[in-house]
Amino acid sequence: MSCAPGANSFVRRNNTRATTTRSLPTMLAWLARALSLALFALLVGGRAQAQMTLEVSGVGASQYPIAVASFETEGEVSVDVAAVVRTDLQRSGIFRIVNPGGAMSDTSPIDFPQLRARGADALVAGSIKRLADGRYDIRYRLIDAVRQSNLGGEAILASEANLRYAGHRIADFVYERLTGEKGVFTTRIAFVTRQGSRYRLNISDWDGQNIQTSLTSPEPIISPSWSPDGSRLAYVSFETRKPVVYVHTLSTGSRLAVADFPGSNSAPAWSPDGRSLAVALTRDGVSQIYLISADGGAPPKRLVTSSGIDTEPQFSPDGKYLYFSSDRGGSPQIYRLGIDGGTATRVTFDSPYNVSPRVGPDGQRLAFLTRRNNGYYVALKDLESGTETLLSAGGQEESPSFAPNGRWVMYTTRAGGRDMLMATSIDGRVTQRISSDSGDIREPTWGPFEQ
Repeated sequence: MSCAPGANSFVRRNNTRATTTRSLPTMLAWLARALSLALFALLVGGRAQAQMTLEVSGVGASQYPIAVASFETEGEVSVDVAAVVRTDLQRSGIFRIVNPGGAMSDTSPIDFPQLRARGADALVAGSIKRLADGRYDIRYRLIDAVRQSNLGGEAILASEANLRYAGHRIADFVYERLTGEKGVFTTRIAFVTRQGSRYRLNISDWDGQNIQTSLTSPEPIISPSWSPDGSRLAYVSFETRKPVVYVHTLSTGSRLAVADFPGSNSAPAWSPDGRSLAVALTRDGVSQIYLISADGGAPPKRLVTSSGIDTEPQFSPDGKYLYFSSDRGGSPQIYRLGIDGGTATRVTFDSPYNVSPRVGPDGQRLAFLTRRNNGYYVALKDLESGTETLLSAGGQEESPSFAPNGRWVMYTTRAGGRDMLMATSIDGRVTQRISSDSGDIREPTWGPFEQ
């Protein structure tokens, strides 16, 4: 059986096989196809989890030449912090790494003519010293090699386990100082894998390293969604043999079933204030969108009413609008509705199949799945001009998610018979592929900036 991943995201998360009573033959055919794809997705197996691999292709329209010197160290250090910084900056696609010619501390004298002769416009240099308590004192500075001026630095105390994080933090500092935008190197991603008969909800660094498993279940886990402060994940679990929405507190591991109503409970999306979740429920017979408390207890408030299937809600960053997928017009399209009510407005028009809306953090762009030429691709829409561009090229994509700085869109793609994660810069110039030799990786969602 072949599987087009983009088809199942609209229906799979809403269990419409038990509740939908559509009369249009075209809708019945669409539902039958989507349900068969959903069954396939839930039955696909995987091998044991292994460390993930990140591969980068393409470069930005312009690249900033920067030298990152090996840090001078006192004692053994298990992680090459400077190498983490180099790798982060290089993978962004907008930096070109220059060899500075040797190790340098944050206090080393700088031969600016030699540095400029090597082609560097900036330099990162630092030192690492192991303290008596086992922690590491990491110091660095960023130098403008053209103006021969200090652009700042920092002293970081890090445990052995947090040395990679320290490298990510330094890369974020460099990225922001030289581009004016926040970096995403200290952010995390959540995703789902399956190992044998076990599904795992995993959290890792932005590059797929440092994997931690938050939940293991014998039944499918889908639709993870980060709370705005990054402390909780909402997701759908089938552990009770039906889709139920849970909120999971990461620091304690505590879980709360916040939507366990009759029928299907699915597609959770956090409100910007972190107090509420928009979810798709079939409690009234067909999938509609409701607002529920993220702490549970309060009765759900219906936000959308139609005779069609309404699902996959997403708040705008200001919380004033709700974007969602609906077939109310005869085919799956994306609509927008004011959170206080009114008439839903159709947003997508360039394809007969557009689903899975994700609004960028600045509210100006919409990422979504679109069907073109019998494939399912990630598209990007400028909400002001209406211009649409395709970001992906595989044709078997699913689950788009914006990076918190809005410069990347991550999604699932399928290649070589395996599901993997792909992140593409919004200009389409740089792609990052995260794969594992142990099986499929699905349902990615990019976490917020740390707070």
